[in-house]
Amino acid sequence: MAAGLAIAGEGGQYNGKMTWFVVLSCMMASMGGVIFGYDIGISGGVTSMEPFLKKFFPEVYTRMKEDTKISNYCKFDSQLLTSFTSSLYVAGLVASFFASSITRYFGRKPSILAGGAAFLSGSALNGAATNLYMLIFGRVLLGVGVGFANQAVPLYLSEMAPPRYRGAINNGFQLCIGIGVLSANFINFGTEKIEGGWGWRISLAMAAIPATFLTIGSLFLPETPNSLIQRFNDEQKAKTMLQRIRGTTDVEAEFNDLIKASLVSKSIEHPIKNIIQKKYRPQLVMAIAIPFFQQVTGINVISFYAPILFRTIGLSESVSLIMSALIAGVVGTASTFLSMLVVDKLGRRVMLICGGVQMFVSQILIGSIMAAQLGDHGSINKGYAYFVLTMISIYVSGFAWSWGPLGWLVPSEIFPLEIRSVGQSIVVAVNFVFTFIVAQTFLAMLCHFKSGIFFFFGGWVAVMTAFVYLLLPETKKVPIEVMDRVWREHWFWKRIVEEFDDKSNMEPA
Repeated sequence: MAAGLAIAGEGGQYNGKMTWFVVLSCMMASMGGVIFGYDIGISGGVTSMEPFLKKFFPEVYTRMKEDTKISNYCKFDSQLLTSFTSSLYVAGLVASFFASSITRYFGRKPSILAGGAAFLSGSALNGAATNLYMLIFGRVLLGVGVGFANQAVPLYLSEMAPPRYRGAINNGFQLCIGIGVLSANFINFGTEKIEGGWGWRISLAMAAIPATFLTIGSLFLPETPNSLIQRFNDEQKAKTMLQRIRGTTDVEAEFNDLIKASLVSKSIEHPIKNIIQKKYRPQLVMAIAIPFFQQVTGINVISFYAPILFRTIGLSESVSLIMSALIAGVVGTASTFLSMLVVDKLGRRVMLICGGVQMFVSQILIGSIMAAQLGDHGSINKGYAYFVLTMISIYVSGFAWSWGPLGWLVPSEIFPLEIRSVGQSIVVAVNFVFTFIVAQTFLAMLCHFKSGIFFFFGGWVAVMTAFVYLLLPETKKVPIEVMDRVWREHWFWKRIVEEFDDKSNMEPA
């Protein structure tokens, strides 16, 4: 199992190989991304299926079919409908903080197991739902599952991966989200055609398949050496695991850094209080800013409501579903795979900036066409409709090779061990808060802003691109346990970190 690509150290790198043991463990853990992506894809498709709307949201169904005077942009504006989508994120927000304690004190593996089990229960409940309350409760369980998985899986991947390939392995999480979205959209396309109007049940219930893989697979996952050292005093056990995952007995440099990080970690009794200290200010800012920016790219607008958006510009239900599958699934997954190949060569900053420019240009063009061609009634002609679809594809591609995977990668690799678990929980919590806000308000914003919705999100993309250019240091190939040096070398953050160091040195022993 030790066969792999040598990564023997140069320039601060550790010794080791990319072993099959690491690859297989990370592939199984990344199923946490599949359940997240499947839910994103399924939600958008199911909420555009007429039998589903007729059963649970008759007001929306009636408005869509019978109200000919209502604006194209307002047909699907329903707080109840958006509550179905966004209830998952409220549950995920709460669950992520419980997951933080479990991940810190019991390990990454139990959190992944809890996430899979909760998601499995929620998928069964949704597939069997007979009323709205049952449907929403199932969504809450799905949210608990996603909250635990999103908190633990990116940490697990970053800690298991060799530094030189950490970007590629961690981007596998976003690749799996894309695979989940792709699978969900094709399943929606098939189930929408089932006669009798019960196809939506299959779409919702089939979330149990990836959840089962994650739940059972997590039982066989090894714990990371970082977690073993953090939770136990058995250094030999952690060293043996480190040697196994690196495929070499020469792991002294990495092991010593883990020991140092563990000693600092064990001295911290209250990580939440600790993370607000000034010396962790750069990490805290990134923990809040990066997931916030990831959500205000507008990507979940496309993911959740792509079928609805396509119906808004005049496409049929079945065409809307297949377009969603092709764009959100095929384009997104292919772009994320490309990101895995180049992230450890180009670096994080270059990809985030270039992806931001690509998303900004495409959003401005989409908004301009819809402003000029789509009124409150009727539809735009086919030529413009397909131009909009092309621009959406370019936009999705830009997100999928930049802010999509790197929005999870960068936060997972910047925290020192003593605040890593709580830091990742903040990332997940901020992600869920703004996913909830965007999901809950998008249909109302689409109704009121109309085509201006794309200019709104385009403006945020411009802001986040400038933020990365000015404030995010490069983290590629930097070992995770010595990441603090990138802040000490950054033109802005070094003043804050050095100021704290100077005050600490002045304090009497």
